[in-house]
Amino acid sequence: MTDEPLVLGIETSCDETGVGIVRGTTLLADAVASSVDEHARFGGVVPEVASRAHLEAMVPTIDRALKEAGVSAKDLDGIAVTAGPGLAGALLVGVSAAKAYAYALGKPLYGVNHLASHICVDQLEHGPLPEPTMALLVSGGHSSLLLSEDITSDVRPMGSTIDDAAGEAFDKIARVLNLGFPGGPVIDRYAREGDPEAIAFPRGLTGPRDPAYDFSFSGLKTAVARWIEARRAAGEEVPVRDVAASFQEAVVDVLTRKAVRACKDEGVDHLMIGGGVAANSRLRALAQERCEAAGIRLRVPRPKLCTDNGAMVAALGAEMVARNRAASDWDLSADSSLPVTDPHVPGHAHDHDHVHEVSKENLYS
Repeated sequence: MTDEPLVLGIETSCDETGVGIVRGTTLLADAVASSVDEHARFGGVVPEVASRAHLEAMVPTIDRALKEAGVSAKDLDGIAVTAGPGLAGALLVGVSAAKAYAYALGKPLYGVNHLASHICVDQLEHGPLPEPTMALLVSGGHSSLLLSEDITSDVRPMGSTIDDAAGEAFDKIARVLNLGFPGGPVIDRYAREGDPEAIAFPRGLTGPRDPAYDFSFSGLKTAVARWIEARRAAGEEVPVRDVAASFQEAVVDVLTRKAVRACKDEGVDHLMIGGGVAANSRLRALAQERCEAAGIRLRVPRPKLCTDNGAMVAALGAEMVARNRAASDWDLSADSSLPVTDPHVPGHAHDHDHVHEVSKENLYS
């Protein structure tokens, strides 16, 4: 094994079949097959549709990643896979595939945490993560503040969403505005031409007695929907761009305010932002502005690495190999509610050399 571990990562927690290949902290391939178009007509992700799409896309996407990276599967030092959290059926497809490849190739298997992977992916963009690092993860299923002391073993939750995550709120407001699915990119696009101060939408959980680091976007979502409904009921035109800008401002104001506060309270001078909503242009701009004012260094991966992808799983897997973390057992199972305090699902040290050589020869000789 070289000093720079070569690891393949598989991500199937939701509707993206992601396969990434990383050597150390260098990204070699990032292949993604998305089923988002299949979910669009339902206005959200349908778990069974996602699972079937993963089944169809898995082998072709792995083949594409290996070709893009210019490596053979037999040269891999390990295979990493998202074990949770996520949609149970979708996770099972990825875990089953990773087990099959790891067993047939005689490679160690690493079941990793989806949220920890979102943090670790920044190493592919900006180099090794400082320890500690504060992470703000914002997606359709999660809005979390996490303190990472060691990305492979010590991630502490500071705060999370108590109802709707930010990405979910974006999707719902886009639906009310008849802008389609997914809502994040289209809201961002319309907001650029709107006035963020046009409508004073509420900022949830920002009172003096509210939890310092938890998030709530349910009240905001309801307030925006009622504002729109009232205008329509009165026969008035809804200023879509102003609504989008004012709603977006309310979300990113709360996210960045709490993230900077957490950094100050914990004495951490690095903030990393990840997850699909981290691709939002206003979130990036306001976070940069507030971090500079507070003397905090901001790290945000490029947008493609913020959304679900196999590269982030491979990045965390490579870190596991580099730090000699124990591989996962063969009975590794998907866990839809895997806590972020478990960045890695380890096992007892096991021997992969018992694998039949004929199996290895049949796969990517």
